[in-house]
Amino acid sequence: MKQHSIRIFLLAWAVTTLHALAPAQNASRRLIYFTDKNNSPYSIAQPGNFLGPRALERRQRFNILTDSLDLPVNPAYLDSLTTAGAVTLLGWSRWLNAALIQTTDAAALVKINSFPFVARSEPIAARTGSGRRPDKFQRPEAPLLPVPGSTLRSNQADVFDYGPSGNQIRIHNGQFLHNLGARGQGLHLAFFDAGFNAFHSNRFFDSARARNQFKATWDFVQRNEQVSEDHPHGTNCFSVTAAYVPGVFVGSSPESNYYLLRTEEAATEYPVEEFWWGMGAEYADSAGVDIISSSLGYTTFDDPVYDYTYASLNGRTTLISRMAALAARKGLLVVTSAGNEGGSSWNYISAPADADSVLAVGAVNGSGTIAAFSSFGPTSDGRVKPDALSVGLGTIISTSGGTVTTSSGTSFAAPNLAGLAACLWQLFPEVNNISVLQAIRQAGDRFSVPHPQYGYGLPDMKRAMGQLLRKTAGVEATANNCTSNLRWSSKDAAGMQYILERRLPQETAYHTLHVRTSTTTGFERRWYTYDDTPPAGTTGTIWYRLRQVVDTSNTGFFSELLDSVSLIFPAACSTTNNGNPITVEKQLALYPNPGRGHVQLRLDDPAMMPRMELVVFNTLGQPVYRMRFAKPAGHFVLPLQLNHLPSGRYQLQVFNDNRRYSTASWIKE
Repeated sequence: MKQHSIRIFLLAWAVTTLHALAPAQNASRRLIYFTDKNNSPYSIAQPGNFLGPRALERRQRFNILTDSLDLPVNPAYLDSLTTAGAVTLLGWSRWLNAALIQTTDAAALVKINSFPFVARSEPIAARTGSGRRPDKFQRPEAPLLPVPGSTLRSNQADVFDYGPSGNQIRIHNGQFLHNLGARGQGLHLAFFDAGFNAFHSNRFFDSARARNQFKATWDFVQRNEQVSEDHPHGTNCFSVTAAYVPGVFVGSSPESNYYLLRTEEAATEYPVEEFWWGMGAEYADSAGVDIISSSLGYTTFDDPVYDYTYASLNGRTTLISRMAALAARKGLLVVTSAGNEGGSSWNYISAPADADSVLAVGAVNGSGTIAAFSSFGPTSDGRVKPDALSVGLGTIISTSGGTVTTSSGTSFAAPNLAGLAACLWQLFPEVNNISVLQAIRQAGDRFSVPHPQYGYGLPDMKRAMGQLLRKTAGVEATANNCTSNLRWSSKDAAGMQYILERRLPQETAYHTLHVRTSTTTGFERRWYTYDDTPPAGTTGTIWYRLRQVVDTSNTGFFSELLDSVSLIFPAACSTTNNGNPITVEKQLALYPNPGRGHVQLRLDDPAMMPRMELVVFNTLGQPVYRMRFAKPAGHFVLPLQLNHLPSGRYQLQVFNDNRRYSTASWIKE
């Protein structure tokens, strides 16, 4: 969505919200939940009336259905609230089908509760400015400190001269993504915070301003576009991602597009801030944002009646965690700070870090040692949290005045990883938010043995890229005239290699058969082929395995196993490699691939085959699913229900009269 379009949308939203009623500063704030969205002027059949072009494109790309959650709140219901008495409408949520009002008019509230379309009402905050905490962001995060003399030197091979911020990029191998050309271009990131003081004049964002990377700002607390006069915490956090002054400070995703949204009231702590957060998430969704970076968390409030217990942290109880999960359901990657309570009596993560589909980030220092204040998991229902760690102790940040300093808190770890996630996603736009989340989890140095405070550990972006290469690569094998015809596709760049290995029936180990080096520029998908003629006398199953080497340097060598396939050579090939031909395998189409379980197997063959069998193998070569079926003549579609299989890579083999007919790889999300 273009910047001027976003501004028009937000101004219209503000005018509608205020509609001639002055805010009652001493009123209490309540949520009004509606029963339905009946008789709405909006229709799911015309989503362009309430979702932006990028939001629609995301839904189409990832097969996300537009549903009733996407429909705006019925405007007639909102109008009824403001005509009930002295009521100010502060905002609304389509996902919750609720409105936020401010009123001290008891009669008006009685009337509102009597409306047949009102399900219930509940208090969410006292009057504005009744908080007891002068600056909640200074507790327990460390104060700003001078940047220490750094012994780090810029790697001359890196595309950026990071200056003192280099370590918080290199600790994740983030420079590997930057050097491939992935610096967040084309990705849209929204930052939720208490304000972005003086961001409009901060020198570290000069480049972003010059390249029109700022797409919108909005203050959900004051209901206007101004966020630069508010708290500096957002500027501090945002700089970790967006700063760009080479040799001084370079962020983790300096070429992304940015939305700066104020959802937090720094002087108070009430659940109304969770509602504002949800409004921000809905706006980010409709504007087509890809990633939300939020350095906010909630456990206790100014009024203890609202306080959460550890049992509340199950991903389903708190308002903000429910909204974060809904944002993930709509295809956004939500990255949030895990919390700074590791040394307190509370000890645990805060909401929304407990949400199942968000990337909760804990803090380490520049050497990878856990920060004592970083909050512990797991969630109350036993899920691993945090999902990842990043530098949040002694993090290089910018002050509002544009000077470099250091500070500490998981607030700074989250945007660092959010930026690197943007760079990673830029390389694989075909995968969804959950795939990126899983890749980062799996790239953690403690993924196999997670820890209550470390979670899955410190992710390596090179390994995360390897996970997505494995997810998106394709390997096929057919045979003809006793020769194996191997074909594969994957994304690569100049210098990356493929190692093709083979294991003959009588062998117990794989041996290198062929090495192919990419010589083309740019990180793009390419196809390769290789024909292998096994030794004379070979009979039985031959296994092939393909590895992709994404880094060939002596210090950073890293390869990823993409896939393994097998071919069965009959006895006819045991006398001569020019013997009877092996049946050529037919093409097998699977949609969607990757998929979540509902899969269509498509065969285009004019022959009728009444005795066919499908066998699904896991990566260990074990059969995990079998199905017999009859294929009629001509085009044939077989629906499969593979929901019961765990996420991972599978090989599907189709047999006709006990002879292999076709093979394909499939990825279960």
